[in-house]
Amino acid sequence: MADKKVYGLMILTTLFWSGAFIAGKLAMIEFTAPTLTCVRFLIALPFIFCVLKVMDKDAWWPTKQQWLPILFVGTIGTFAYHILFFLSVKYTSAGNAALIGATMPGVTMLLTVIGLKERTNARQLLGIALAFVGVITVITNGNLAMLQQLQLNFGDAMMFCAVLSISLYTIFNRLFMMKYTISPYKMTAFTFLVCTVEASPWAVRDALNGTLQAVTLGGWLSVTYMAVFASVMGYLFQLIAVREIGPTRSAVFNNLIPVFTLTLAALILGEPVSLYKAVAVVIIISGIYLATQTKVKG
Repeated sequence: MADKKVYGLMILTTLFWSGAFIAGKLAMIEFTAPTLTCVRFLIALPFIFCVLKVMDKDAWWPTKQQWLPILFVGTIGTFAYHILFFLSVKYTSAGNAALIGATMPGVTMLLTVIGLKERTNARQLLGIALAFVGVITVITNGNLAMLQQLQLNFGDAMMFCAVLSISLYTIFNRLFMMKYTISPYKMTAFTFLVCTVEASPWAVRDALNGTLQAVTLGGWLSVTYMAVFASVMGYLFQLIAVREIGPTRSAVFNNLIPVFTLTLAALILGEPVSLYKAVAVVIIISGIYLATQTKVKG
């Protein structure tokens, strides 16, 4: 596949993922966070398992040794992240959530440096620091004097926790796939399944008490969008891009997510795009670029 077509797929993928911030905020008006998580992945599961069956064929079912790491990663990553993510977009703006979420590569790198003793250098540490300066700009509304009396918005705090969750997921996912020889297709499909099962008690409760019956067409369209476009198509397009142009070049496109989210939030939700948010976008993207694109020599 030509590089230009792959770039187009990755731009479309980041647009799908950006739309999830908008769809999630709209859906949380009508769903609880665990029920929304369950329904989203319940819709996505058949598609993901079809991909798994095609790609892994006879080795699609986990071995006895693979179940525990899959359960662990599915719980701390897929399940916990989405509960925190949906709570975040309910209580803060979609733009704020996307900007805080953009720091995930920097947080992941920081955790690997601290926990796994991976080597880093001054430019990478500068990049991580810059990304956090961008986040501080967001949560203080561009007024750094507010740090003296800062009371963190609940939604922003939930997104910080979500970033920590997905960063741990990324680290353990990589370690466990290597140690237990788990393919990315198998890990994704079965962590989706773990997430769905763990969230199902809340979905059953909401079905029995009539909450789900009250969900409007708009609510169902929002969750279907997240399942089909953000979870399934976004995942498949990313896999194609990683295969064609490699993980590093593919990851660069993630920097478009806060830009697209801020634009969609302004157009669809009417969220204001202020100067401090535009500045924060530049600071965070610059920081993440420095943190993830500079290799340590030696």
